[in-house]
Amino acid sequence: MDSIDPFAPTLPTPTANRPLLGLTVLVIEDSRFACEAMRLLCLRSGARIRRADSVRSARRHLKVYRPTIAIIDIGLPDGSGIDLIADLTSTSPRPEVVIGTSGDDFEADVMAAGADGYLAKPLTSLSLFQECILSCLPSDRRPNGLRALSDENVEPDPLAYQDDIAHVADVLEENKDERVLDYVAQFTNGVARSAKDRPLAQAAQALADRRAQGKAAASETAKLAGLIQQRLADSIAI
Repeated sequence: MDSIDPFAPTLPTPTANRPLLGLTVLVIEDSRFACEAMRLLCLRSGARIRRADSVRSARRHLKVYRPTIAIIDIGLPDGSGIDLIADLTSTSPRPEVVIGTSGDDFEADVMAAGADGYLAKPLTSLSLFQECILSCLPSDRRPNGLRALSDENVEPDPLAYQDDIAHVADVLEENKDERVLDYVAQFTNGVARSAKDRPLAQAAQALADRRAQGKAAASETAKLAGLIQQRLADSIAI
């Protein structure tokens, strides 16, 4: 990985309508629904996108490819996004832009770890996505002249949400270690809020709160698991 691109003169020039043209974004995100939103945002902005769904796959990816921008989810299944941000920003060379993202308020932690910016979930606004990245880029990577801010919001494919629901069901079935409940609560809360699934988000938050109190969470876990199975059944019926 190199912060200086030897092929920079041949890269497409960014335009007002495609301000991220010529850039490659590595999205390190375990939610298919959130990643689908990122894919649409990158597509509308002219950027290429690659995806890693865990810390391990991100590290493998970074040994081979050199993204311009890394967008890192904080809650990953096999480690902390905060730790990955700290690693990426303390090594040289590094991606030109490192951005943290979460559905919870981790902005201070993300910036303390050395990130260049922060994106709060759910992220659907094209203008917020573009402005966050452009504000972190050097001037020669930005489009020249004035640029109208878009009021477009992307709408991820609902099938990606069903993939996330199926993932939670698999995790609950395959892992009996209670510590996995912290990941389940965090992941489910984030994707449910992004998909505007309020009952599921509330159930996930109740589980997270119970776990944070150090109390038994059998009832909260059962309720969340029931809602997950209900949504799987609904998707099959459709």
